[in-house]
Amino acid sequence: MDHDEFARRAEALRARLYRTAYLYLGSEADALEAVDEGVYQALRALKQLREPAFFETWLTRIVLNECHRELRRRRRLAGEETLPDTAGPDAYDALPLKDAIRRLPEELRAVVILRFFAGYTQAETARALNIPQGTAATRQRRALALLRLELGEEGDT
Repeated sequence: MDHDEFARRAEALRARLYRTAYLYLGSEADALEAVDEGVYQALRALKQLREPAFFETWLTRIVLNECHRELRRRRRLAGEETLPDTAGPDAYDALPLKDAIRRLPEELRAVVILRFFAGYTQAETARALNIPQGTAATRQRRALALLRLELGEEGDT
């Protein structure tokens, strides 16, 4: 893959990557920075991409790593994981679901964000997180069960 194709494909994914980073970080500025840094890191590591067909999940994984790096930095600064309550363009901010998702364990939260908010398929989610597809399905079921309990909807299923 050459640099022109990289730029074209990365630009086509920018909105999806931003949405994913925003849901992880809860801040527009941090999400933009994570996407920019992730694209930069991907460009630097372009020769390491073995299978161009998996470009989208490869780039998503790099951006997720940047989000995790930012969350670790916040924990170090604050002493615990806290996500700011900044207003954003997404209706996600106004939902009680937002806080419930933030309280999920990281591996479950990642699956929920990628599957239901970033629009990834289960196979794409598994590749982005570098886990088997069955594990992604199990984590999705577990996360949804916890969210139902958290939101008081356990009798609705």
